[in-house]
This record gives sequence, structure tokens and C-alpha cells, in this order.
Amino acid sequence: MQVGRPRKFDPDRALDRALKVFWRKGFDGTSLSDLTEAMGINRPSLYATFGDKEALFRRAMNRYVEVHACHVRAALDEPTVRKVVEKLWDGSIALSQNPRNPRGCFLVQGALACGDAAQPLQQAMSRQRARGEAALRTRFETAIAEGELPPHVNAADLARYVSTVSYGLAVQAAGGATTADLTATAAIALQALPDEREE
Repeated sequence: MQVGRPRKFDPDRALDRALKVFWRKGFDGTSLSDLTEAMGINRPSLYATFGDKEALFRRAMNRYVEVHACHVRAALDEPTVRKVVEKLWDGSIALSQNPRNPRGCFLVQGALACGDAAQPLQQAMSRQRARGEAALRTRFETAIAEGELPPHVNAADLARYVSTVSYGLAVQAAGGATTADLTATAAIALQALPDEREE
């Protein structure tokens, strides 16, 4: 049996390059020529490996969550709510200020740059952001149940606040805010967290 010709490119590396293009330009602003040039492959190879442009975007979104936004999962394992939030915001700042990445957050930038035809992708990114917020809510509910946070704290509201600040930091970074600017903003936002209960 004849063996097919091996791929002459690394799919993961090509996907990372596609992610960076989508991150900078959004779905609508990215052409197939932009993608093939950045990925170093031709259109038949792109379609054969990743599917159409929408399928590639979805894979790029999953790649972003797994590789670039892994600080979100790591933050949830911190021992206190304050440390969870600090690690989350510090990670958001570090990600948005990394010179190897486009500025801002892919899940925000990509969602803002989708037209009517790409509404399903915008909704997919909204669902991804909602999953992150739900994970925070669960972590805060645990903190309330264990007595770390006062019982009057609304876990859903707190998770929404923390998520909003996180994405707001990314939007500011995309607009040119410096690490010092973002760190100062996060420090002010931390003051709004509910006090942890006394032992």
C-alpha cells in the first residue's frame, strides 16, 4: 500500500501562527492569504489540515485557552480568594504585555471584530468567557461555604466583577497601557474585594 506524503510543516506551529493573525486582525479582518502567508502553507494544505477559515478560527481559540490563558486555571488553585484574583490579574497583565503576542486578549479582540456572518464565532467566544466566569463563581461559592468569605457575598456578582476587570485590563493593554498602568489599576480594583473573614 502506498504511503501518503508526509506533511512538510508542523501543524501546531502553523496553528500558533494563525492564532497570532486572528488575534491581531480578528476573524473578519483576516484573509486566507494572510493565513497561508503566516502559516507557511498553501490553501489546499490549510483546508486538508484545519478545514475552512471558521474551523481554523475555532481551533485557534481552543489553542489560546489551552496555551496562552492557562494562568486562569492556575489561579483557581491558589489557597485564598485574594491570591486567586491577584494571580488571575497578574497573568492577564503578563499575557497582554508579552512582546511575542499581539496586545490585549484574543477572546475580547476577536469577539469585537466579528461581523454578522461570524456571529456563531462571537457566541463561541462569549461562551468561553462565560466558562471562565462560572469557574470563578464556583471557587467563590466554595470560599463562602468554607467561611473564607462572609455569607452575604454574592459569588456570581463577585465573579462577574473579577472577570470584567480582567478583560478591561486587556482592553487597556490593547490601547497601549503600560505594565505599570495596568498594575496600578489592578491594585485599586483589589480594594473592592470583600474582606476575608477573621479566624
